Amino acid sequence: MRSIYKSVAFFLLLTLVFSGCRAIDVSDRDFNVTPSTSVSSEEKEKAPGIPPVDTFLIPFEIFGNDLSTDSGVRVGGTFLSVVARIALGERSNWNHALFNVGFWNAIVRVGLAVPVAAFVASFQNIPLKQPDGSWEWSYDVRVDGVVYSAKLIGKYIDQDVRWEMYISRENGFQDFLWYYGENNETYTEGFWILKNNPSEQDDLLRIDWSKGTDEVSAVRYTNVLPGGPENGGYIDVRHTPSLTYDYIWDIFNKGRDNHTIIEWSSLTKKGKVKDPVKFSDEKWHCWDENKLNTECP
Repeated sequence: MRSIYKSVAFFLLLTLVFSGCRAIDVSDRDFNVTPSTSVSSEEKEKAPGIPPVDTFLIPFEIFGNDLSTDSGVRVGGTFLSVVARIALGERSNWNHALFNVGFWNAIVRVGLAVPVAAFVASFQNIPLKQPDGSWEWSYDVRVDGVVYSAKLIGKYIDQDVRWEMYISRENGFQDFLWYYGENNETYTEGFWILKNNPSEQDDLLRIDWSKGTDEVSAVRYTNVLPGGPENGGYIDVRHTPSLTYDYIWDIFNKGRDNHTIIEWSSLTKKGKVKDPVKFSDEKWHCWDENKLNTECP
């Protein structure tokens, strides 16, 4: 239990370090973007397509309501009672997997609520071409009762597209470059780099993404905060619809030098988790379709 409480303390510390904005719920929105498979000279006269939401947001919502209730990551949630269920009970394997995913969900949904909201809202707006050949999406977004002005700039550079998101707060900071990124012309791979916050403008999080054929995709969040104890830690999510366990999560805790590997079926809800520090072994620990602990096949 001691290691679990250390994880809780670290979670609470990270939550305080980030911007402090409350979580926003974007899981019920449908933003479908069909990017071009290649970019001709004629198409470059048109605005570039913004990379899809799933290049920016790991699909935490596939875990359903449990990520809000069982994991305790929602602000005001019953966190301590969840910690007790992680180590004990008939759903301890599922709860441990959920806790580790929920930790990163909280970082993104709570600590980075403003840039996430600004990105999601960009799809609802129309860009205007600028004198330098770039395209600009300008709009307002409200987070926790505060109005922010967002300015997303997209520009073709050689064979890639460059993105920059500037955000201003009403009666506050102005034109803060909160994140930037690039993607190739076929929209099969790219990256985003998010800054910490307007007061501490170090790079905080790098998102690398790729999209293959047959809806195969991968997204990795890496902590890149200079000098931070978790610099190099990451969560890597790979989705391969043809596999029995179509989602594979690799969560690396840098401070503990530990990998938590989760394999999970979004169809059957069955899954398994491997965590050498938690279980003191290299074995898989499984749950069934009801999230109950079960022997691994």
